[in-house]
Amino acid sequence: MSEKYAQETIKPYEETGSKTAQVEQMFDNIAHSYDLLNHFLSCGIDRNWRKKAILSLENLQPKEILDVATGTGDFAILSAQLLNPAKIVGIDLSQKMLEIGREKVAAEKLDGVISLLQKDCGQLSFADESFDAVTVAYGARNFADLELGLREIRRVLKSNGRLVMLELTAPKHFPMRQLFWIYSHIYMPMVGRLISKDAKAYKYLPATMEAFPQGEVMSETLKGLGYRDVNFRRFTFGLCTLYTAGK
Repeated sequence: MSEKYAQETIKPYEETGSKTAQVEQMFDNIAHSYDLLNHFLSCGIDRNWRKKAILSLENLQPKEILDVATGTGDFAILSAQLLNPAKIVGIDLSQKMLEIGREKVAAEKLDGVISLLQKDCGQLSFADESFDAVTVAYGARNFADLELGLREIRRVLKSNGRLVMLELTAPKHFPMRQLFWIYSHIYMPMVGRLISKDAKAYKYLPATMEAFPQGEVMSETLKGLGYRDVNFRRFTFGLCTLYTAGK
């Protein structure tokens, strides 16, 4: 583990021990309320962010997609509906999140397109150049080793394939910066604790949002790992950032 980036040192429960294991435990703990809180805490705006991110792949027309940190499968399901690929593989650390995701995939009758597997993005078992596109929605800040995860993603991307990464970010300018601090340090932990019953999870999540490299810094990281045609776009006063990059 590199611990080169601040968010890599932030763990949900204990300062010692594996971040990967603690993130898996955390999402298992909050899986039952994750979808409700995700949409509630973002006032539903996250659906629009997801749609814009997926539609950035429309011209590529990817047939095989890997969705990293798929959680309960929202991004994979919407990708299947908007892009009509032949196959989407969603991976996540949390088995309980995946169980909920499989129920949602079945309800949408997308079993033949979407498969959800428990895997660590730092140790992908897929062959080189397996996917036309790789998507990561709100999960990169949970990587135990950011650069290792991004290298693995690039490895499994086909030549001319695309990475689409969506991340929650902290606004930098007045008054959104101050409003976001109140939201993330007071409102989010309070609501998250009440609904999920896991007080530490909803302190960890905003902490990693603030620590994650943003904008130009994240773009330079991607370029340094060999990605080309790197771009980013901020949404909703800087609350969310979309990164796109090619192989």
